[in-house]
Amino acid sequence: MPDEVYWASFFDSHAVLDRLRLPQNSSCDVLEFGCGYGTFTLPAASRTSGKVTALDIESGMVSLVAQRAQDAGLVNVHAEVRDFVECGTGVSGGSQGHVMVFNLLHIEDPLSLLREAHRALQPGGTLSVIHWRSDIETPRGPPLAIRPKPEQCVACLSEAGFDAVVQVPLGQSAPYHYGLLAQRPMC
Repeated sequence: MPDEVYWASFFDSHAVLDRLRLPQNSSCDVLEFGCGYGTFTLPAASRTSGKVTALDIESGMVSLVAQRAQDAGLVNVHAEVRDFVECGTGVSGGSQGHVMVFNLLHIEDPLSLLREAHRALQPGGTLSVIHWRSDIETPRGPPLAIRPKPEQCVACLSEAGFDAVVQVPLGQSAPYHYGLLAQRPMC
C-alpha cells in the first residue's frame, strides 16, 4: 500500500459510497474484501447499524482498522486477517446485504472472488465494485495491461451469477476509477 495520505487523495470515500448506493441509516450487514487503511470501512460502518466485516491479508492493516473503528466508537466493525482469495470469506452464505470489492479484479482468478461475493450476498443484495481505469495512466494501481476494462468486469459479474449490472460514473469522487453495481437475483 502507498502512504495513507497519498492513498486517501484518490477518493472521496463518502461520495463514492453515495454513488454506489450504500444507504445511510441502513441495518444491512456489509462485507469488504481488502479493507486496507479502512478508507471505505469506516464510512460504511457509519452508515449502517449492521455488522461490517472488513477482511485483509495484511495483519497491520487489520489492526489499524480495528483500532480506528474503536477510536471512532464504531462497535459494528469486525476486522479480520483473512486470505479470502485462497480461503473464502468465512461468512455464512446469503448473510450480507452489501459487498464491496474495490481495486481487486485484476487478480489471476477474479471469477472465483466474484462467486464468493455472490455466495455471501443475500438474495437481492448488492455488490459494489470499483477498479482503476484502464484507459488512462494513473498515479498508482496495477500495470495498465492487467487492469480489467469495465466490459470485462460486467461479463465476469454475469458469469458469477449477478444481474442488474450497471456502470456507475464516479466523477471527481474517484477520478482514476470506474464503478459497477450488481445484484444477486432474488431467486
